[in-house]
Amino acid sequence: MKILIGGDFYISPYYTKRELFSKEIKSLFQKTDLNIVNLECPVLDINDHYDEILKTGPALSTNETIISQLNSINTNFVTTANNHILDYGEIGLNCTINILDKNNIEYVGIGKDIFQAQKYKVVVVKDIKVGIVNFCENEWSTATVKSAGANPLDLIDNLKQIKNAKKECDFVLVIIHGGHEYYNLPSPRMVKQYRFFAENGADAIIGHHTHCISGYEIYKSVPIFYSLGNMLFTIPNKNLEWYTGLLLELDFEKSKKLKWKIHPIEQSQKDYKVSLLNGSKKETILNSVHKYSKIINNDKEFAENWKLFIHSKKKTVNIFSPISSIKWRYLKGALNRLGFNKLLLNNAYLAQILNHMRCEAHRDVVSEILNDQIYKNK
Repeated sequence: MKILIGGDFYISPYYTKRELFSKEIKSLFQKTDLNIVNLECPVLDINDHYDEILKTGPALSTNETIISQLNSINTNFVTTANNHILDYGEIGLNCTINILDKNNIEYVGIGKDIFQAQKYKVVVVKDIKVGIVNFCENEWSTATVKSAGANPLDLIDNLKQIKNAKKECDFVLVIIHGGHEYYNLPSPRMVKQYRFFAENGADAIIGHHTHCISGYEIYKSVPIFYSLGNMLFTIPNKNLEWYTGLLLELDFEKSKKLKWKIHPIEQSQKDYKVSLLNGSKKETILNSVHKYSKIINNDKEFAENWKLFIHSKKKTVNIFSPISSIKWRYLKGALNRLGFNKLLLNNAYLAQILNHMRCEAHRDVVSEILNDQIYKNK
């Protein structure tokens, strides 16, 4: 049983009726038993109106014409647990479910409540059962007991999902949406968690979300691919890594070791058309994957890279300053130049924030209070 997996997949309505895949890409997608991409947005009815949810970052959406693009690459299965799937609320998510169902597109990772979102899917081909578990880091999209959304990253719940799928299936494929955007390596926390999933029933673990490729490791005979990067994302970006990605081909055979193959791909910066890479461009991407993989497997080098990444993000602490909420750019800049952030973000204040982020008991309370405060009128 061969499965081909692509990374982040978003086509804005402007591009859904265009030719976006090369002949080689289409041919590759015809040779496998199942093709999976990460649907990175809700699919909305073109005739209805939807309101964006209150969140940070852009709100993405597309319409039903994206189905023809999925059909063109023989794809009738999508993962949906990601940080954009709830951008237009429960109404938008329910519309997505209805459109996928109507068009016979299988999906995993979302539901009308957390219990539905947590359900894994079983795919059977040639008497081989593969359970697919899909979840994402907790941003603005995750489901609750009372609300629709995506299957959230929760170590205990996710472990139960993997173990239950393992009881029923020959193989368990875990697909996770998470990581640090534009950083080519996982965090120490991610490595620890993904290895834990490998120790407890996952036969392969695949990540995406970072919009750039990463490396992989074989941990206790389980391949862990930390990020496939973008497959297709029709939004321009200054970071050139946005335009390259990986397709991962997995070959499952009962009682045999899982085989895999990487296919480097590229989006055109002009029209977003996706092509297979060959020659020197292909070797460059494969060499990058090899480089990142070596770092992941070298504890000292891995720690050094993580430290450098954290240093590059040191200004992130400014989000805790009241100045960050000011919408007027010039006023905000003036206050920063006058040193108000340094005055406000003193160590005593930051110590309180750290304690409420790090301590589980404090975090439980603060997260509930903030959620109630933000959504008190909804």
